[in-house]
Amino acid sequence: MARRWPKDLAWTKIILEVEDASCGECGRRMHVCDYRHHRIYTLDGPRHLVCKLVRCAVPACPNHSRTFGPERELTLTMPWWLIGWDVFCWLGHRRFGRHWSVPQLRAELLDSHKIPLSEDAIEDYLQRYQCMLAARQQDPAVLQKEYQKARHVMLSIDGLQPEKGHETLYVVRELRRERVWFAEALLSSATNEIRPLIVRAREWAERLQRPVRLWMSDKQDAFVTTIAEEFPGKPHRYCGNHFLRDLAKPMLELDSHAKVQMRSKIRGLRVLEREVLKLRAGEHAEQNHEQERSAAVLVSETNGLDVVLDYCTAVRGILNDSQGGPLRPPGVRMFQALGEVEHSLQRNVRLKKGGTRNRC
Repeated sequence: MARRWPKDLAWTKIILEVEDASCGECGRRMHVCDYRHHRIYTLDGPRHLVCKLVRCAVPACPNHSRTFGPERELTLTMPWWLIGWDVFCWLGHRRFGRHWSVPQLRAELLDSHKIPLSEDAIEDYLQRYQCMLAARQQDPAVLQKEYQKARHVMLSIDGLQPEKGHETLYVVRELRRERVWFAEALLSSATNEIRPLIVRAREWAERLQRPVRLWMSDKQDAFVTTIAEEFPGKPHRYCGNHFLRDLAKPMLELDSHAKVQMRSKIRGLRVLEREVLKLRAGEHAEQNHEQERSAAVLVSETNGLDVVLDYCTAVRGILNDSQGGPLRPPGVRMFQALGEVEHSLQRNVRLKKGGTRNRC
């Protein structure tokens, strides 16, 4: 489907020619046979690329049926793209370097650079950027340059499973340069499936000509067995995060039981919210029938009901918060947060009874 360009765009025409017009087969000069028009968006404005296509004029030459375009076109954009390399790099840097969302990228392109791109187009270019970046990360020449001054490498392997029953993504990282070497999704953590990853890591280290100083993992049986076979004599260290998490398992179990007991004592949030919403609906109906009622009293009562709803929302968020770790268990964080809510309620009750305001 042809692209419908805006009619009010001021195009900057750029004529591109083939650098070497001599035929690679017969050596004769090739002639212009056609023109290719390629319109793109750039950060400096829209560009209209007029590419001169050439072909050998000798019928007996093999290049007579082939068409050659200017090499410079690829330095500005890729075939069939709507944007130039500068916009492409801009999108990739904002998305993966600054973690901008797709709607944010689209709005910024339109507001600052007058480039109207759909969210589907932006997602497609971001996927291509990610593929190019992954290919560059595994480029042997780039790796050789990155580890040119390194004496050795330190490797780690870990798995990430989003849900039970799904594939687990195993990632092999180099710790000194904080660089992901490669990742692969596996159905299980069996030794025969883990072994190709360890063998691949050994091949990468041999290609870089750098010795492996140590390995780090959560010491699953497959990791321990395979690393001992492929890297004999190399230290295999326990990951500090996994070690601390396993060490804190008994404490985290007690913390989980404490969370259950605290949740069981806090009931009736939804009932309280229904009553508050019913009262607020009745006030709105009374306001419609009695227009002469004081506005100040209405604002005070409505704000009081809104405060109750805010307290309910805060308590529900505290009860549903499961973040934390061995150093800050979720149950302890829940106890502290509920204590702060309780102190806040006591201060409000004391002020309602005419007490003095205490400093927080």
